[in-house]
Amino acid sequence: MTIQDYLRIVRRRGWIVILAVVLAGAGAFGVSTLQEEMYRATVQVSTVPARPDWGLAGTAKDLMRNFAINIQTPEVAQRVIERAQLDQNPYTFLSLIEVVPDSSTFMIKIEARDQDPEVAKLMAITLADEFVDERTAYYAQQDKQNRIEVKIVSRAIGADKYQPQPLLNAVAGMVLGLLFGIAIVLLLTWMESGYLRTPESVERALAVPVLGAIPAVANERGGTPQRGSTPQLAGHTTARA
Repeated sequence: MTIQDYLRIVRRRGWIVILAVVLAGAGAFGVSTLQEEMYRATVQVSTVPARPDWGLAGTAKDLMRNFAINIQTPEVAQRVIERAQLDQNPYTFLSLIEVVPDSSTFMIKIEARDQDPEVAKLMAITLADEFVDERTAYYAQQDKQNRIEVKIVSRAIGADKYQPQPLLNAVAGMVLGLLFGIAIVLLLTWMESGYLRTPESVERALAVPVLGAIPAVANERGGTPQRGSTPQLAGHTTARA
């Protein structure tokens, strides 16, 4: 396709892309404004081996995944709820918690979400305290050289709002709308590619010059062309001796 073809497509169907961008952006913005405010707080828990031993360090890295699984159990959640006096059930609590181990730094990230920023911080800190207390009591019975020191890195945590974000969601919606609009235009163009509607399309398809075109037949009432009629084109080529 030539540049003229692309410009013709833009003039004919550019409004589809613009409409898709506007509708998608406005829809994403509107949905975002209806979302409830949610805050999240994050606590970092360190699980460092008591001595710089390769074998103990490898064991600590392997145990971190086990730690993350054991933290997210209904039994632990129930103890945290009772400890922090939260008005939740264990399964609701667990749905608002995310625990991610990072073996490269011996850190376990505990993230809690709630509509109240203070409650989010309380959930994260209390869950971290419960885990640290349980591990500390367990390793107190082990040989000091084989222990894994578990502690909260910092209790001074904040809670940032991550929902709603209307502007960010609107931009994302506009990008998706742009892609969707372009896809529609390409689909319509592809569907019409098999029809010879203009002299230029005939010359491209048949590789012959167009000498003339028969106009659409007018109807008997108003003299306007009948809907669906297509000009009939004729081509001619010359042959050299």
